[in-house]
Amino acid sequence: MTYSHEDEELVNQPIGYWTWAANKTLSAYVRGRLAAIGITQPQWWVLHQVLHGEDGATRDEVIAAHQANLDIGAAGLAPDIDLLLERTLLVLDADGRLRITDDGRTLHAHAARTQRAGRGHVHAGVTDEEYLITLKVLQRMIRNAGGDVSPA
Repeated sequence: MTYSHEDEELVNQPIGYWTWAANKTLSAYVRGRLAAIGITQPQWWVLHQVLHGEDGATRDEVIAAHQANLDIGAAGLAPDIDLLLERTLLVLDADGRLRITDDGRTLHAHAARTQRAGRGHVHAGVTDEEYLITLKVLQRMIRNAGGDVSPA
């Protein structure tokens, strides 16, 4: 593979730039693939959360589950939840809990296959060991800069 710089130069490149570039590129890649099947990334998160909740989920539970690790704000998922309800991919039961419909399950399964295929493409040529080292180094740097990497 050809890299942007020789090793002596690459080691002095700013991590902030490369993590930003990776986030921007990978987010666009994932969002584009999901858009192609008719769902946004936040809608995917909502469907996934409701599907895997023990008893569905309330709006507040869905929002709280994603609030800590995503820059979406306190109410950022509310419009996506509303759209999923409009599309009858989710329904609201008598107890105010969101439930996934059969159409929602079908779309979720399609999105899950799309996500797995995309991950496979992005991870091509990257061993699990390299990936693990990358994540551990990033977490160490986050911690060194005063950030929190504890599980949400």
